[in-house]
Amino acid sequence: MNQRIGYMAALAAALALPFFVYPVFLMKLLCFALFACAFNLLIGFTGLLSFGHAAFFGGAGYVAGHMLKVWGLPFELSILAGMAVAAALGLLMGSLAIRRQGIYFTMITLALAQMLFFLFVQMPFTGGEDGLQGVPRGRLLGMLDLGNDMTMYYVVLAIFVAGFALILRTVHSPFGQVLKAVKENEPRAVSLGYDVDKYKLMAFVLSAALAGLAGATKTVVLGFGTLTDVHWSMSGLVVLMTLVGGLGTLTGPVVGALVIILLENKLADVGSVLASLTGIEWFNTLGESVTIVTGLIFITCVLAFRRGIVGELLALPRKRTGAKVSPAIAIADT
Repeated sequence: MNQRIGYMAALAAALALPFFVYPVFLMKLLCFALFACAFNLLIGFTGLLSFGHAAFFGGAGYVAGHMLKVWGLPFELSILAGMAVAAALGLLMGSLAIRRQGIYFTMITLALAQMLFFLFVQMPFTGGEDGLQGVPRGRLLGMLDLGNDMTMYYVVLAIFVAGFALILRTVHSPFGQVLKAVKENEPRAVSLGYDVDKYKLMAFVLSAALAGLAGATKTVVLGFGTLTDVHWSMSGLVVLMTLVGGLGTLTGPVVGALVIILLENKLADVGSVLASLTGIEWFNTLGESVTIVTGLIFITCVLAFRRGIVGELLALPRKRTGAKVSPAIAIADT
């Protein structure tokens, strides 16, 4: 009941936020939050560290943007097409990567993603280093004009809620419990008769599809797609969001995305305010040092808050009562 009340309160706040905060910034935040949640489904609940999720995120964005701009397809079909392409890429990459475990799995996903990156550099429909520019938002169902930021925001919010609800239902389903068993003790899951590779592949494809949904939506919102979206650094960014927010928690990736995106977009403003208040000119350079600041946050989380922000908050009641705190936060607590 408390969990449902929390979700309803968060939804109510999200519905009211565009009246107080720039809607485009909020839409960007929602897209990255969905991206982080999709990635967390794979690493947090299945135990697979992929370093190639940028390929799904950016690849779907290119496909959706090209279909809207060049082919003139409706918004909803373009988004679904980008999502389908991401799922197909996930099926291909996952089929190859799940044959190995641990660091070898991670390196295979990174290598395949980099191959796709160089492919996107050379393909004409992506615009190469110039990127895919001038992507129109179109209309939803041929009626709602998505050029209006407020209208577009509520559409993006609906997409995020649908994606998050799918992840929530997946985690709490029997399929999700098997994924958790695979993460905790894969040999035991095999001994119980589960086809572990099949479950891993299904989780990989679902995670890739949701990452593609986030990437396609982000490209339509901002009106462009760039090579940054498919670069390995984007995969590293989503890892950072997930770890900072809380690995293996449902709301942790959302919090992590909020922290990282706020730093990237508002750190320069904070530096200017601090410089004006203290008279120290060095604070004006904070906007150029966002990578250093995020790196320090990552190091701090790894050393002092290994469960992430949400994970540590959920562990506080147990620490106060002296109960043993498991390294993995229970799904029911999230």
